[in-house]
Amino acid sequence: MQSKDLLQLAEQFGSPLYVYDAEKIKSQYNRLTKAFSKVEKLRINYAMKALSNVSILQLLRELGSCLDAVSIQEVQLGLHAGYSPDQIFFTPNGVSLEEIEEVHALGVQINIDNLSILEQFGTKHPTVPVCIRINPHVMAGGNENISVGHIDSKFGISVHQLPHLVRIVENTNMNIVGIHMHTGSDILDIEVFLYAAEILFDAARNFKNLEFLDFGSGFKVPYKKDDIETDIEELGKKLSKRFNAFCDEYGKELTLIFEPGKFLVSEAGYFLAKVNVVKQTTSTVFAGIDSGFNHLIRPMFYGSQHHIENISNPKGKERFYSVVGYICETDTFASNRRIQEIAEGDILCFRNAGAYCYSMSSNYNSRYKPAEVLWINGEGHLIRAHETFEDLLKNQIPLPESVTKQ
Repeated sequence: MQSKDLLQLAEQFGSPLYVYDAEKIKSQYNRLTKAFSKVEKLRINYAMKALSNVSILQLLRELGSCLDAVSIQEVQLGLHAGYSPDQIFFTPNGVSLEEIEEVHALGVQINIDNLSILEQFGTKHPTVPVCIRINPHVMAGGNENISVGHIDSKFGISVHQLPHLVRIVENTNMNIVGIHMHTGSDILDIEVFLYAAEILFDAARNFKNLEFLDFGSGFKVPYKKDDIETDIEELGKKLSKRFNAFCDEYGKELTLIFEPGKFLVSEAGYFLAKVNVVKQTTSTVFAGIDSGFNHLIRPMFYGSQHHIENISNPKGKERFYSVVGYICETDTFASNRRIQEIAEGDILCFRNAGAYCYSMSSNYNSRYKPAEVLWINGEGHLIRAHETFEDLLKNQIPLPESVTKQ
C-alpha cells in the first residue's frame, strides 16, 4: 500500500484505524503453500486468534485456508464466516471438558493437550477422532511469553509422559488421528524446528491410525528493514523431504498441517494514529497520539518493535521522538526513535499491525476500540465500525434507584 492511500483512509474513516492489505495476505499464503509444494497433502489452518475479523476469515477461506481455533467462540466465528466443521481445528489450552464437548457436538476436530481431559473424553467417546498435542521440550520463540514448547510450559503433554499417554489410549481404545506440536513464535533457527519435528516423528510411531501431523507455526516475519525472518523456503525444502520420508516409513500418505497466524497477516496490517501533541521536556520530545495500549499492547506486553513512520511528512528530516499514548499509565510505543519530523495533526503509521493487535485491544480508560478497513482491489472497505458510547453501555445493567438510595 502507498502512504497516500493510507492517508486517504485515515481521512475517510478517522483515526485511530486498522488497515489490512488483502494482497499481502494472499502473497504470504501463496508463499507458504509454494514452499511445501513437494508435500502431497498440505493443509493450512489459519490461527485466527491473530486476527479474527469475519471478513479476514472469509478472505482466507477463498484462498483455500482452514482454521485453527482456540475457543468455542472462535469456532462459532469460523462457522459464521462460512467454514464447514471439518475445516476447523480446535486447539485449546486449559479449557473445561464441557467446552470440548460443546465443540465436539459441532463436528469440529479436537486437539487435546492434557492427560486428565484425554482420559475423560476418551472414556466417554472412544470412537471420536482425536488429535494429541505434544510438548517437545524444545525452547523456541522470540520472547518467554510466546515460547510454548519448553519444559515449564503449560501447553501440551510432555513427551516424557508418552508411556502414560499411550496407556490411556490403549485402555480407552481411543481413535488417535493426529499428533501436534507448537514450539513458539518468532522462530529464527529452522534447525531447532527440524529437531523438534524429529521428536514429533518419534511420538507418531506409537500410533497406527494417524491421518495427519500438525507442526504448529511460529514463523518469524521481519519487523524492520533488513530484519531477519524464518527462511520459509529453506524450511520447506528440508522439512518436506523429511516428512515424505517419514510417510514412506509409516506406510501411509499423511497430511502435513501448519497453523500460521502472524506469518499470514502481520505484514498486511497498518495502524494509523493522529498526533495529538508534541511535547518537549528537558530530555525528550514526546509525540502523543490518539491511541494507547488499549489499541496496540504488543510493544508494552512483549517489547515488540513496530516500525513507525510519519506518512503526513514522508520526506521530512528525521528527529528523535518517543511515541506515547493517551492512556493513564505508561504506554510507550517507541523510545527515542528516528522518525520524520512530526507536527500536531500528523498521521503516524505503525507497520506489522495485522497480528495480535486489534485482537488484543480493550476498552481500558473507557476508550472506544478503533475501526478496521480491508484494502482490496484498490479500495478500502469498512469491515468493523468504530465503537460508540452505546457499545460501552451495551451489556451494563444499572441498579434500580430503590437499591442505590438505601
